[in-house]
Amino acid sequence: MRKKILITGSEGFIGKNLCLFLSEKKEIEILRINRRSSQSDLEYNLLSADFIIHLAGVNRPKEESAFTDTNVNLTKNILDFLIQNQKKTPIYLSSSSQAELDNPYGKSKQKAEEFIWDYAKRTGAPVAVYRLPGVFGKFSKPNYNSVVATFCYNIARGLEIKISDRTKEIELIHVDTVVSKIYDFIQSPASVNESKSELLYIIKPTYKVTLGEIADTLYSYEKSRSDLSIDKVGVGFHRALYSTFISYLPNESWSYAIPKYSDSRGVFVEMLKTNESGQFSYFTAAPGITRGEHYHHTKTEKFLVIKGKALFRFRNKVTNEFHQLEIFGENPTIVDSIPGWAHDITNIGTEQMIVMLWANEVFDRNNPDTFSSIVL
Repeated sequence: MRKKILITGSEGFIGKNLCLFLSEKKEIEILRINRRSSQSDLEYNLLSADFIIHLAGVNRPKEESAFTDTNVNLTKNILDFLIQNQKKTPIYLSSSSQAELDNPYGKSKQKAEEFIWDYAKRTGAPVAVYRLPGVFGKFSKPNYNSVVATFCYNIARGLEIKISDRTKEIELIHVDTVVSKIYDFIQSPASVNESKSELLYIIKPTYKVTLGEIADTLYSYEKSRSDLSIDKVGVGFHRALYSTFISYLPNESWSYAIPKYSDSRGVFVEMLKTNESGQFSYFTAAPGITRGEHYHHTKTEKFLVIKGKALFRFRNKVTNEFHQLEIFGENPTIVDSIPGWAHDITNIGTEQMIVMLWANEVFDRNNPDTFSSIVL
């Protein structure tokens, strides 16, 4: 039987991401509560739920009283209803690192935490309170949820961003990390303990970064769409930030043209240049056409024939040793160029040849490390 997971604030930033994530789990049925839900909707779902993920809350309301109405009273009402109906449903509360601060938002979160502690003591139900720093990622509302969302939205549209203090450091966590930890709680609810400290969780990893660093990095992502240069975006904070930036691109910016260089041999197109891991390109050649005819001292390349038939020829510039390979597009094969060996590539097929190319360094016209040399 599937677990029924009740998510309050299901249409909020974290709620949208969590609902999408849990929808991929066949063992889970999602019960949604949002601002359009009635009190009877809430009560019906509370009686049905196996777990409660309490995300509903406000952080920038028009009226300060909303902190109490949503962050405090909604939490109390949920817990009172569970107790009255003798339910011991495990519950996760999304709190904030600001619960330690003396401001209306922080106080409302702290009060909600206290209700959770009391519920755990009175019922023995497993609970977890996660104090979150600034959360960022896809589906976050600009000018509301996160400064990252606002920066991404504006920069992706060529709009101005305002920074009062570039050196101000903030702590951030990516929404995927939050969602993953919530899922862990669903899989294995926390053990109940009288001590608050053992029920209070600080999720890792978090990232401490200045507003200036965030802005500069996002501007570099936007620039990469014209200069084709990209920094490290495969791990950690930069992986999460780059993914977030891309999610804010307007529909008309989901594609962009890049330069194409044509001559009698075919075309050459540079796709992407990295700061430390070389660049990616592709080229074409008509039947009988030979490309390359050069050597490198240090640069090396990897070729992948995507379409057509290619003859690769190599000659050692010192020993004059010769080697050749025939490669066919239907059999994906990587061919390395070897430093100190002149090499060329000839289309020996009857159709256009298409070859993908990776070089371990970005081409530098002032120091190209590419020297003409006929192989035969």
